[in-house]
Amino acid sequence: FQLCQEESWRTVFTLAFQSLGVVYGDLSTSPLYVYKSTFDEDIVHSDTNEEIYGALSLIFWTLTLIPLLKYVFIVLMADDHGEGGTFALYSLLCRHANLNSLPNSQLADEDLSGYRKDVIAPAAPSGTIASRLKSVLEKHGVLRRILLVLALLGACMVIGDGILTPSLSVFSAVSGLELAMEKEEHRYVELPVACIILIALFALQHYGTHRIGFLFAPVVVAWLLCIAGLGLYNILRWNTHVYKALSPYYIYVFLRKTQGRGWMSLGGILLCMTGQSCWCSEAMYADLGHFSQLSIKIAFSFFVYPALILAYMGQAAYLSQHHGILRVGFYVSVPDKVRWPILVIAILATVVGSQAIITGTFSIIKQCSALGCFPRITLVHTSSKFHGQIYIPQINWLLLILCLAITLGFRDTRRMGNASGLAVITVMLVTTCLMSLVIVLCWHKSMVYAIAFLLVFGSIETVYLCASVTKFLEGAWVPIVISSFFMAVMCAWHYGTLKTYEFDVQNKVSMDWILGLGPSLGIVRVRGIGLIHTELVSGVPAIFSHLVTNLPAFHQVLIFLCVKSVPVPHVDDKERFLVGHVGPRGKRMYRCIVRYGYRDAQKDDVQFENELVGSIAEFIRATNSDDDDDMVVVGESSVTAVRQEEEGDGNDDGIVEVVREIECVVPEKKRVRFLVPDSPPEMSAEEAEMMELMEAREGGVAYIVGHSYVRAKKGSSLVKRVVINLVYDFLRRNSKSPIDALDLPQTSTLEVGMVY
Repeated sequence: FQLCQEESWRTVFTLAFQSLGVVYGDLSTSPLYVYKSTFDEDIVHSDTNEEIYGALSLIFWTLTLIPLLKYVFIVLMADDHGEGGTFALYSLLCRHANLNSLPNSQLADEDLSGYRKDVIAPAAPSGTIASRLKSVLEKHGVLRRILLVLALLGACMVIGDGILTPSLSVFSAVSGLELAMEKEEHRYVELPVACIILIALFALQHYGTHRIGFLFAPVVVAWLLCIAGLGLYNILRWNTHVYKALSPYYIYVFLRKTQGRGWMSLGGILLCMTGQSCWCSEAMYADLGHFSQLSIKIAFSFFVYPALILAYMGQAAYLSQHHGILRVGFYVSVPDKVRWPILVIAILATVVGSQAIITGTFSIIKQCSALGCFPRITLVHTSSKFHGQIYIPQINWLLLILCLAITLGFRDTRRMGNASGLAVITVMLVTTCLMSLVIVLCWHKSMVYAIAFLLVFGSIETVYLCASVTKFLEGAWVPIVISSFFMAVMCAWHYGTLKTYEFDVQNKVSMDWILGLGPSLGIVRVRGIGLIHTELVSGVPAIFSHLVTNLPAFHQVLIFLCVKSVPVPHVDDKERFLVGHVGPRGKRMYRCIVRYGYRDAQKDDVQFENELVGSIAEFIRATNSDDDDDMVVVGESSVTAVRQEEEGDGNDDGIVEVVREIECVVPEKKRVRFLVPDSPPEMSAEEAEMMELMEAREGGVAYIVGHSYVRAKKGSSLVKRVVINLVYDFLRRNSKSPIDALDLPQTSTLEVGMVY
């Protein structure tokens, strides 16, 4: 390991400790249910313990090859500026191979520092396999759509895992009541207790985790120490030769003896990786950017991984001497004296692990929405310090309802495990496919490395996937149904969004029509700023002509505002605004494109309005261009003071000079002041433009937003009519409107209705 110059060992170990509560909570609770799910296939155990040794060998090599080798030492290096998951990999591919599916992308977006920072190798020379592969992907729209669907599939399966994992983890933890309570009482307690914990977990989501997040790491550390200590105790007491099971020879013996039942049991084995779908996707939800790669590697390699191996070895040692009680699960290997404390710590650990996957689910839905693949939703930022801690009310209650339905419907960990296993392994296989492309297109490595990565890890995951699919009727159908539902929603929304944007592009207002606007046509310019929201990054939207046709007046200053997302996690404040003129300078029409990364939080209306006007003022000061295509990047600024000062010059005629001051604060805390007199003898074009902007700002800001009704064209196929007229229309009516998404004041908003 090489330490960065700014990192010290103390910092690294502190981050490694903190990462345990954020990243590994779910993975650490997998010993609660792995053996129980594995041996639910009625496998007969011989006195040689070859079946138990075979299961332990499978667990050991699966944990070693997939979480340790694949994710910690390979996939972790492909993070997108500290963000992980299928969308992070897809974002990397979009930037390196021009695969961006966003309709309003621009060449100017490629000048963002977020695009340039991740180029870790020079461009592949022409004629190489990498350059040819890039050309093929860029030329064929079908391949680009396949990659998008693949990324969406991974996202949908993570959402499915966000429903299944809390149910499985919590129910497995409270199953210890079976041994801790007498007689049949546990049957009347387990299910209600599990439901109460789930309801409390989701009901407290809107408070966020920043107030109790400091407890997450100690809880996970305590749990890992407990299972490691129990494992070591069981090894020393029951079977000190269990280490022999680490030989891959026992995998062959296990599959040869158990045959079909052993094949089916692989669905239980893969649960030892539960949490990896969350970790590789979004369990780094809040602050992987605050955790270095080194701290993540140290935490897993030197603490989580050894603790899990000891836990599984200890359970195997105990079970090798107790063949008749395999169905009871984890708690049978726990001594009676410590069973209640272990039960309490297990429940706390499952709550921490469930919290990570729930917040990860919120995060990935936010990413999908930002990239135009999910309807606009209500986002609540539960912490002002950590941008990743968000809460989505609609999704939260939907997850709760589905979690309770899974818990009450299945009532056993076997079918829950079958469902969760399919979701986990699907996300892993999607990650493997995308990662193989990243190796070639982003890292510019030889195709041999990509093929080797795909064959080694893809073959292992395909075996597990096939074993999981065979349990379709025993619970594995659940993630398929859930992911199919969310996939249909995402595809319908993305398709409708693209078609709506295409309609806007085809019906743009011509510049000749703009130049012809004036008093001769009865057009009146009223005082104030008109802020017209549009998805277009060039041209004038049709809603403007529709507005002027029905209401022949518009504001003295017009700003065509486009708020869009770009395929990078964060956009630097200095690169937020892209400003330019629309038409001649004298028309006082501007275009302002505000760019956000898919993990950025948008500003509230007051702060955003001030920054927008400040960016226009900075643009006027910085350029004299009249060209609509000459867009200038303006640092995020805010108008902090607009005041009038009246000063007499001592003359008898009482002439008063009115001076207005605009003060812009840029991110580096520099203050730029420019004073413009009201009526100078010879006012320059820049001063006149600044004067008019200031007067318009004093007159107030009106927000003009298009309210579109989308319908399929006549002659469209039945599928398109269903998608547009029913599905997309339903989603639009039940999602946040542009007014709500921008948090605009209702009293200053004018909606312009149009049929698309």
